[in-house]
Amino acid sequence: MGEIKVKPGICRICTAHCPVVVTTDDGRPIQVKGDPNGTPYEGYICPKGRAMPEMHTDPGRVLFPQRRRADGTFERIPSLQAVEEIADRLKAIIDEHGPESVAIYLGGGSLAQIVGVPMGVALLAAIKSPNFFSASTIDKPAERIALAMHGNWIAGLRSFNDADAWLMVGANPVIAKSSGAPHNNPGMRLKQAVNRGMQLIVIDPRRTETTRRARFHLQARPGEDPTVLAGMIRIIIAEGLYDREFVAANAVGIDELRAAVEPFTPEYVAERAGVPADQLQAAARASAGATRPGAIASTGPSFSLRSNASFYLVLCLNTLCGAWVREGEAAPQPNVLLPAFTPRAQPQGPIPVFGKREMRVRGLRQTTTGLPSAALPDEMLMPGPGQIKAFFCFGGNPVSSWPDQRKAETALQSLDLYVQFDHTMTGSAKHAHYVIGSRMSLEVPAATHLAEGLKYLNPGRGFEVPWGQYVEAAAEPPADSDLIDEHEVIFRVAQRLGLQLKWANVYGSCYTETPTRLIPLDMDRLPTLEELLDLSLCDARVPLEEVKKHPHGLVVEEPVIVEPREAGCTDMLQLGDPLIMAELAEVAAEDFRAERADPTYPFRLVSRRANNYMNSILVGMPVAARNKHHNPLFVHPEDLAGLGLRDGEVARVASRTGELQAVVEADDTLMRGVVAMTHGFGTSEPGVEDGTGRNPWLGANVNLLIPNDSDFDPITGIPRMSNIPVAIGRGRAEAEVPVPA
Repeated sequence: MGEIKVKPGICRICTAHCPVVVTTDDGRPIQVKGDPNGTPYEGYICPKGRAMPEMHTDPGRVLFPQRRRADGTFERIPSLQAVEEIADRLKAIIDEHGPESVAIYLGGGSLAQIVGVPMGVALLAAIKSPNFFSASTIDKPAERIALAMHGNWIAGLRSFNDADAWLMVGANPVIAKSSGAPHNNPGMRLKQAVNRGMQLIVIDPRRTETTRRARFHLQARPGEDPTVLAGMIRIIIAEGLYDREFVAANAVGIDELRAAVEPFTPEYVAERAGVPADQLQAAARASAGATRPGAIASTGPSFSLRSNASFYLVLCLNTLCGAWVREGEAAPQPNVLLPAFTPRAQPQGPIPVFGKREMRVRGLRQTTTGLPSAALPDEMLMPGPGQIKAFFCFGGNPVSSWPDQRKAETALQSLDLYVQFDHTMTGSAKHAHYVIGSRMSLEVPAATHLAEGLKYLNPGRGFEVPWGQYVEAAAEPPADSDLIDEHEVIFRVAQRLGLQLKWANVYGSCYTETPTRLIPLDMDRLPTLEELLDLSLCDARVPLEEVKKHPHGLVVEEPVIVEPREAGCTDMLQLGDPLIMAELAEVAAEDFRAERADPTYPFRLVSRRANNYMNSILVGMPVAARNKHHNPLFVHPEDLAGLGLRDGEVARVASRTGELQAVVEADDTLMRGVVAMTHGFGTSEPGVEDGTGRNPWLGANVNLLIPNDSDFDPITGIPRMSNIPVAIGRGRAEAEVPVPA
């Protein structure tokens, strides 16, 4: 054993950003635990965070740049040679096909190298390419679409910490930590809230870990979130339970909303969604009757069609129930490492949903969420002006996460230049021309400003207390490695192309609290990651140097009080957006009985999360797998018996457009007729290795069942990724699952 050190750190596997303490042996991480001095988290950390040492010391880690040979194998090359080759190939592509042939994709695994993507965005701006895509458009695009339609309340949503009623739609924060309030130590926070008397209401087709704390679990059929929410709103309006004074002063469209929800009677909701009328009424009255209510929606309703309506109706519930923070109260999220702003008890009215950029496929366009990532494979495959030829992927795994997995693989294989920033040779990386390994999360400094900024995406997300933390690197990169940080690759490419990069500090999403700042970079000197972090936080409300004095994190105790409405403010929140009102009319007109009566596809497949994986991150690692190296198909025990299948057997799952083989596992938390698989990982065929060479059977990926060019949302382009009609039968005999050693 060498020199042992213990240092504070920040887990960045997800955006919960839990504070941790890291033990190293001669700079090599050997243990990660929750930081008991990280006040808002009280020493909490999930299994994913505890697995960080194994991630850093993984034998399959990419420690040297890899270049793909013509035969598909990879060879090691020096990092600076890789940069030069990437720059030269990029220049040739731009010269031949124009700047719009270059695209960048931001995935969920980019949280360690948090300055890499902004540098990539600066490169796109310098070459004048508009093609920035992100996982947000195949995760929760509706949260920003709905906010743009409804409008924003400047002071924010009331805090979960003192709410007396809280509605969660498709959120399971006990497992998916950053899915919505409570953000920090969610299991403990839920327990404390329920014990103090808060009425927790959860809409979910499964009895999740979060529903165990719920006063009301509205176990709706998959895809029926808009039906249930419209039914709740109808009760609240019809019974006069809404906050008339607040609505009259701050919102318009109540009459249009009243008319749109009229068909959604308790009896109709009961028949269609499977939620008993008395439960629906009790939940609606509990929300409207609370003194300090709140409501959030998360990934669950995003994956089903009609997600814009679901998220919009949740915002309408918050407005009807007066859940927004008022004048004279403490602002729940006043910023620490983000810039100071003046919280006011007033609306910011709706903003345009659509941007200027038009895609070449399916009539899709840029929205407030960004460019539709579901269109990316077609934009790579479709010839002609605008075809994407060069692609930089930051921390994403498109083969696992993009709908229509086979098309995604074909599209990636068609590129003239594909650069993958990754830590392991994932299923996506094996198609790249260059795979670049960078320092990992414990080997670089970090700050909590990204988690703080979640409130810009959707009210109720992010920290519930004014919390900021900055940590130095806790571990050292492996000796004799040739790691090169993402920002350095992009900066050196820009240098070789003779470009001027401008660093952008963007404060907000749909709505901004302070203007964006563009800062020209000195192109004669490579900035360090530390310098770019300092640049990102140069406008912090609490100066970064002050936060650095508190390595275990800082809670700003002095409250920021919400100011009154500005004189002359005429903005109003919108309860009757025409697009959503038309969508509700379409929902009410659907023949849901005929849809369910199709005997060919009698089951509905929903997506779920796993506590020991973050999408495809940690997949295949023994410490996370817990002897389960596959992606199970969860089935209600009675349905399993009816299918003649037993735990551990292989089933064939077929949708209208594809099929897969999966290992079945009984799960009585599901409704009858509903099955579930974890979204975001799995290979395309049983028996195919995951790319690391470690696991011969990861199970199939649910995206094999999902087309990206039909049954999709016309605004965001997100396909139906949950509530998928499927048939289930016995699988192939040769698809046997090996017993883990």
